[in-house]
Amino acid sequence: MKLIPTSIADVLLFEPKVFGDERGFFMETFRQSEFDALFAEAGSICPQFVQENMSRSQKHVLRGLHYQEVHPQGKLIRVTAGSIFDVAVDIRKGSKTYGQWFGHILSADNRLQMYISPGFAHGFFTLSEYADILYKCTDYYAPEFERCIAWDDPGLNIQWPLDEGVEPILSEKDKKAKKVLGPKKSRF
Repeated sequence: MKLIPTSIADVLLFEPKVFGDERGFFMETFRQSEFDALFAEAGSICPQFVQENMSRSQKHVLRGLHYQEVHPQGKLIRVTAGSIFDVAVDIRKGSKTYGQWFGHILSADNRLQMYISPGFAHGFFTLSEYADILYKCTDYYAPEFERCIAWDDPGLNIQWPLDEGVEPILSEKDKKAKKVLGPKKSRF
């Protein structure tokens, strides 16, 4: 496994070693001791994961930007089929990167995994006909504390890879999300 730092210190990319031949491939996606060493290399302690989730989204579905106000979740995300543009937004008050975002394409082909620390909002946009996303979480899902920031908040200015004329497909919850970083606003 290879650690790839990003522009935000608490968002990391991991590239697994893939062993393949004409029959297919094998890769190890998680080994506690390996992740302990990689997180130490990044200057932090590897989180303990307590829950794993899987979702499927159709092309042009945009989910997010979600976070939990209480019991914030760190997430280790990977795509097992298709591709997504995955985004993390730092909403930790007092952080040097507060209000900044990092986005990267995760796919079944590139096999990259992205770790997003607790204190970040998370969202993604499906690029392929469909995408299967598997993610480990550092805390349990607590729907009563879930919050949502508008994907198109002008204060964030996220550069979503939307083709011209494409409107993302949103859930009712995401359609009602608040724009919190507009001019002179900051209410995470």
